[in-house]
Amino acid sequence: MSSTGEFDLIRRYFQRPQLQSAVPMALGPGDDCALLEVPPNQQLAVSADSLVAGIHFLPHMPAKHIAQRCLAANLSDLAAMGAKPAWFTLCLTMPERDDEFLQGFSDGLVDMAQRYGIALAGGDTTRGPLVISIQVMGWVPAGQALLRKGAQVGDGIYVSGTLGDAAAGLMNLQDDILAQDYLAQRFFNPTPRLQLGQWLQGKATAALDVSDGLLQDLGHILSQSQVGASVELDKMPISQPLQDKLPPAKQRDLALTGGEDFELCFTLPDAHAAPLSSLGASLGHQLTRIGTIETELGLRLTHAGQAVNLPTSLGWQHF
Repeated sequence: MSSTGEFDLIRRYFQRPQLQSAVPMALGPGDDCALLEVPPNQQLAVSADSLVAGIHFLPHMPAKHIAQRCLAANLSDLAAMGAKPAWFTLCLTMPERDDEFLQGFSDGLVDMAQRYGIALAGGDTTRGPLVISIQVMGWVPAGQALLRKGAQVGDGIYVSGTLGDAAAGLMNLQDDILAQDYLAQRFFNPTPRLQLGQWLQGKATAALDVSDGLLQDLGHILSQSQVGASVELDKMPISQPLQDKLPPAKQRDLALTGGEDFELCFTLPDAHAAPLSSLGASLGHQLTRIGTIETELGLRLTHAGQAVNLPTSLGWQHF
């Protein structure tokens, strides 16, 4: 791709006013660096992911859906820290210039940027296999960020929304790449729980987002907090569309290990349980207690009061 072609591509698809309007920048895209100002008494939260075609998203998905999924996955990291979105950078590698793809991808970014109040601060484009690398930045009051460590014995273990939908949606999309049903949308257009994350500041003792599977991700909280947990399988929040699609054993398997739902899993002292129950209604999604933090190390599953063996695989393995 010539430098002239690259600059035209960036100007046409990534310097759209809708992508820069959400949060002011001292200097936006177009120079060697953007200049960003963090409000007083705030800390900058930064996260980055590279998403590879055929591994993190289906390469023949509509470009708008690819953009929605990629940016939402990164925004979910900000939600897990209790941060408010501010800016993101984008590095786009693609085999060749494809204006139809670029227009759809740009439209998806605009939709997400305006919906969640985040602005594009810069990035890069280059030729190669389809890979999308996004870095998100947000801010959180100093000392108030949610961490994976800190869970205390007796805390309730909660999850937002429903689990297993994205994994089932991926199955639908593999059969029909243009599927638009509820489960498919839960895969290509997940909802980062930003308002919930910000509400949990000063209340939750630990938190993360469910990206690699509930059991595997909860294990990170347990290991970093040096505690154990008991999870009740009959408390798993499973959507009606997933119940309609698959038998109970498969529903449970996807909810526990499927990943990609980008819901929040967090631990909360009982003192905050009552206000949390009313919060779910105002946010428009479920908030479900699925277990309890315990002294004995390790993760234990129960169903109808009886012990259940852990699955062979607890979630997605990157290597």
